[in-house]
Amino acid sequence: MASPAATAKITLTYPIYAADFDPHNSSYLLVGGGGGESRSGVGNKITLLDAFRKQNLDEIVDVDLSREEDSVTSLAVAQSRDQSIIAFAGINSSEADQNAGKNEHLRSFRLRYPPRGGKDSDSDVANTVSRGEETQALGRVSLFTPSTAVKKETYQRVLRLSRSASDESSRLGAIATGLAPEGEVVIFDAAKTDPGQGDVRGRIQLGRGVEAGDLDIIHVKDGEHHVAYCTDYEVYITKIHSSKGVPSSDPQFVQGIPHPDTFASTKARPKFRSLRFLNPQLLVLLQNQPDRKGAELLVLEIPKFSPLGNITLRKSLHKAIKSATALSVALLPASRSIEPVQHAIAVAGQDNSITVFTLDHPSAPPFPSLAFRRYAFLPSVHPHQITSLTFSTFHPPADALKSPPQYLKLASTSVASTVVVHTFPLTPFHTSKPSSISRYVLRLPGRSEAAQVAFSVLISAIAIALGAFFLQAFTEIRGGTPEYLGAKGWLSERVHGYIARPYMFEDVVSAVPTLPGVSFEPATGLAQTATEELKAEAHPSTPASEAASSSTPKRPRLRDLVSQQTTPADLPPSDAEQPPTSPNRKRIVVSASDDQSVAVDLQDESQPNQGKNWEEMEESEKERWKKLLVKAEHWAVEEGEAVLKGILFSGWAGAVGEVVGGLVGE
Repeated sequence: MASPAATAKITLTYPIYAADFDPHNSSYLLVGGGGGESRSGVGNKITLLDAFRKQNLDEIVDVDLSREEDSVTSLAVAQSRDQSIIAFAGINSSEADQNAGKNEHLRSFRLRYPPRGGKDSDSDVANTVSRGEETQALGRVSLFTPSTAVKKETYQRVLRLSRSASDESSRLGAIATGLAPEGEVVIFDAAKTDPGQGDVRGRIQLGRGVEAGDLDIIHVKDGEHHVAYCTDYEVYITKIHSSKGVPSSDPQFVQGIPHPDTFASTKARPKFRSLRFLNPQLLVLLQNQPDRKGAELLVLEIPKFSPLGNITLRKSLHKAIKSATALSVALLPASRSIEPVQHAIAVAGQDNSITVFTLDHPSAPPFPSLAFRRYAFLPSVHPHQITSLTFSTFHPPADALKSPPQYLKLASTSVASTVVVHTFPLTPFHTSKPSSISRYVLRLPGRSEAAQVAFSVLISAIAIALGAFFLQAFTEIRGGTPEYLGAKGWLSERVHGYIARPYMFEDVVSAVPTLPGVSFEPATGLAQTATEELKAEAHPSTPASEAASSSTPKRPRLRDLVSQQTTPADLPPSDAEQPPTSPNRKRIVVSASDDQSVAVDLQDESQPNQGKNWEEMEESEKERWKKLLVKAEHWAVEEGEAVLKGILFSGWAGAVGEVVGGLVGE
C-alpha cells in the first residue's frame, strides 16, 4: 500500500534510542541517545527538533551530556509550557559510581524554546541551535532498589508517563529495570520536576530473573491509575493512586501464554514484546512468535468482574516481518464521550519497516466486531534497526468547521543516527449531521468484520445463482435437459436454430436425409478397423444372443423410417415445387399398447386418422410421448423435436400415463 504521508528525515551525529513529542505541541520532537561511557568519540546528547514543516526537520536545541556516563536509554516529556518543556530521561551513572552503589538513573531537564521569527524561516531556525545555554538540569535520583550483583549492569529500560491532560497535577510516571538480578517496576509522581524517594507511589518486585519487557499507565478517574506490564509470557495490571498515602493494589494476572502440549514438536513459546492501553478495559499486545516466525497484534479485553482477560482479536503481521521491535498507539478522540473512537497503531519490524493500523471501537464496553484495518505500510524507513516509535498527541480543534487541516505525526529513530517523521492527514468524520464534525479519523470507519463476511457471502450466492440460471437456460435451448424455465420460447426461430443444434451421435447421423449431390463413402482401411473394434467393445455379443437376434424379426425403428421418408420440406426448393410422383404417400404412425410397448409403422395417407399429429398435441401430451419414446429407445432428447413433426401418434392414454407414472416413481 502506498504511503499517504509526507516524510521528513534528519541524520544526527549519534545513535538514537528514545524519542517523544511535546504532548501539547506536535511541532517539537525530543530525541536522545549516544555512544555511552566509551572512548569511541561518539557523545551522549539530547536534541530538540523542529518538526513543524512536513518535509524538513531542524535542530533547535542540542544538549551535550557527559561522556563519562551512559547514553540516554529512555525519554519522555513530562510537562509542557509555552516557553519550555520538562523532560525525564533514563541515564546511568558512570561505571565507577555504579560499583560504589550509586546509580542516579532518572534525570530531569528543562529545555527552553528559543524565540522564533517565522515558521518557515530557515535562518531563524539555524540561529537558534544551542550548546546548552537553553537547558537546565533539574535533578538526578535513583529510584530502583540498589543492585546486589557483583557486576552492576542495571539500567532504566522503560520510562512511560500517563496521558497528558489539561491538569498535569495528577500525572504519574512508571519506570522498569533492565539487566537487573531482580526485576522491578517503580511508579512515581511525574508532576514533580525533581522526583525523589518521597514521590514514589508504588513499587513492584518482579522476582529473580524476571523483567518487564514493556509497561504502560493510564488515568482512570479521580487520581486512580492502572499500570500494566508484561514479562516474556505474562501480563499483569495493578491499581495506583496519584495521592500520597493511598495504598496500591497487588498486581493481578490477566493473561499468559500457556506451555506447549507434551507431544508438541517444539517447546518454545511466543513472547510478549510490547503493550499499550487503549482504554481501561482494552489492551493491545505485540507478540513475537518463536524462532523468528512472525509477529502478531492482540487485543486483550479486561472484564470488570473477572480476574482474567480475554483475547478478542488477533492480527498477524506481514510475512516479511519475522519479529517486531517497537509499538506506539495514538488516540483520536470523539467530541462526545459516548461516541466511538479510533486508535492509530504503529508497529516496527526487524526489516526496518513500519506498519500502521487503525482500530475503531466504542468508548465503553461492550466491544463487538473489533477489527484491525491496515492504513499504510512503510518499507525500509531506516537503514538499520528501529529503536523507538512515538505518535504525537492529537487534540481536536474547538471549532472543527473553521479549523485548518489536521495531522497526526509518527516519529521513528534508529541506531543509524536517523530520525524520520511521517505526517498523516486526518479526515473529518460526520456522524448524523453533515454540517457537524464528530471526530477526526486516520481512516474512515468501514463495515464490521461480520458485516463484510455477510456481504461477501451474499454476493457469492447471487453470482452462483445467476451462473446456474444461465447454464440451465442454455442447456434447455440446446435440448440437453427437460424444460423447467421455458427458455426455448425466449428466442426467435432463427436464433434458436443457430443455438439449438442437437448433439450428433451415430444414430442421429444415420437419421439425416440424403441430399442430391452428396454421398458418403464407407470407412476403409485403418479407420474401418478401428471403428469395428470400438463397436465390438461397446456391444459385446455371444453366440446365444446372436442366435436369438436372428430368430426374432427386427422391428422397424423410428429413426429408420424418418430417414426413409423424404418430405417436400426436406428437399431443395427446385424439387419441392414439383408434385410427388407417388400417388400413395406413406406416413409414420407411432402407437402405444397396453404392455407399454411402442410400435412404429408406415400407413397410407388415404387411411383415416386415428390419432393426433405432433403439431396438434398439447405440451403435456408431448412430454408424455417423449418420455415413452426415450424409454423405448426410438428417440433421444439430443435429436430435437424437429424429427417428430408430421408423425401421427395414436394409442391409449392409460398406457402412456402408466409409463410416465413409472418413470416418475423411479
